[in-house]
Amino acid sequence: MESNNTEKEKKSGWREFISLGEVGGYFFRKKDPNRPSNLNIRMMHGINKISIAVFLLAVIYLVAKRFLF
Repeated sequence: MESNNTEKEKKSGWREFISLGEVGGYFFRKKDPNRPSNLNIRMMHGINKISIAVFLLAVIYLVAKRFLF
């Protein structure tokens, strides 16, 4: 019984470690009609998306450079 619980914790731990839940939700969420929408907010979110994408590309590059080259 105890080993079954530890297996579930290990599986959920890796899923949480690998998943991009909040980042993926930030990029692929539906429009909320109750949120205010003006040019400043749209530009801010656009710049945030670009910076997250550049950061993830840089991390992938550094990991690839470290382990592949």
